[in-house]
Amino acid sequence: MGCMVSQLAAKFAFFPPSPPTYQIKKRDDGKLTVVSSSTPSIPIPNADDTSLDVLLIDTKRGNKIVAFYLRNPYARLTLLYSHGNAADLGQLYDLFVQLKLNLRVNLMGYDYSGYGASTGKPSESNTYSDIEAVYQCLETEYGVSQEDLILYGQSVGSGPTLHLASKLPRLRGVVLHSAILSGLRVLCHVKFTFCFDIYKNINKIKKVKCPVLVIHGTEDDVVNWLHGNGLWKMAREPYEPLWIKGGGHCNLELYPDYIRHLCRFVQEMEKLTTETRLKKIRQSLQLHTRHTFSANRALNQVKIIEARIAFPELKWLVCKAQAC
Repeated sequence: MGCMVSQLAAKFAFFPPSPPTYQIKKRDDGKLTVVSSSTPSIPIPNADDTSLDVLLIDTKRGNKIVAFYLRNPYARLTLLYSHGNAADLGQLYDLFVQLKLNLRVNLMGYDYSGYGASTGKPSESNTYSDIEAVYQCLETEYGVSQEDLILYGQSVGSGPTLHLASKLPRLRGVVLHSAILSGLRVLCHVKFTFCFDIYKNINKIKKVKCPVLVIHGTEDDVVNWLHGNGLWKMAREPYEPLWIKGGGHCNLELYPDYIRHLCRFVQEMEKLTTETRLKKIRQSLQLHTRHTFSANRALNQVKIIEARIAFPELKWLVCKAQAC
C-alpha cells in the first residue's frame, strides 16, 4: 500500500516537458552547446557568450545530468537553482540570466534525471543524487565552498534543496520558492508524516542551520500558501518572508517585490561574513553545553534522592557524595 501511494505521489510530482525544449551538441572545439529543439540550428544563448558553461555531470546513481553554469564577474556568492516539476533548462535560461545580473551572483542550474537532455528517470532518490553531484562539481571545478553558496528550490525543487541544506552546516543561505511541506501534503491534508511520503521537507527544514527565505503566493492553487508558512515557522533561522498577494504558483517572478526582496536577501547574505556565522555557531554550542550541564546536574539530583529512599542505611554516604 505504502509503495503504491508513494508511486502515485511521484507521478504527481514529476512532469518533464515532452519533448525537451533543448538539445545538447558538441562544438568543433569539444565544448558543449545548447540549441532549441524547435530550431536546432539556433543556439539558445548567444554563440559568443563565454559566461555560460554547459556541463554533463555523472551522478552516483549512474545518470548523466545537464547543468548550466553562468558566470558573473562581480559575484561574491553562487546560487544553486533547483527548478519546479514542469520545466527544463531550455525554458529557464532567460530567467537564469536575469537572476545572475540582478542578484550579482554566479548561478548553477541543472536538469533532474529524466528532464531535458539528462538521462535516467525522475524520482525522489535521483533528485537527491543529482543535487549532490552538482554541488560536488561546484566544489571541485569552480572552487565554491558551502560558505559562499545559496541554495534555491522552487516547488518540487525544494525537496533536493532541503536535502542538501540539511547536510551543509556552514551554508550561506536557502531560498524556498512555492515550496512544499511534503509530497502527500500537496495531494491531501494529513497531520502525520508517513514512511511512504516523498520529499519530507517538514522534517528536514528543522536541520537547516542558515538563514531561510520563504517566497509564496497567497493565491497558489497548486501548493497552498500554508506550505510556505509552515516551513517558515519551522525554520531555525527564518528570514523575513515574502507573501506575494494574489500570486499563483508559476508567476511570482513577474511581481516587482519578487526581485526586490530577493536582492535584499542576497545583499544581506553577502554581508554575513564567516566570522559572524562562526560567532553564531559558538553561541549555539555554548547554549547547548549549558543546557546539557543543567540537565545532567538535575539527573544526578534525582538519582541521589532515589538512593536515599531505596537505601536509608547509606544516607551518610549519599550525603557525602552530594557534597562532593
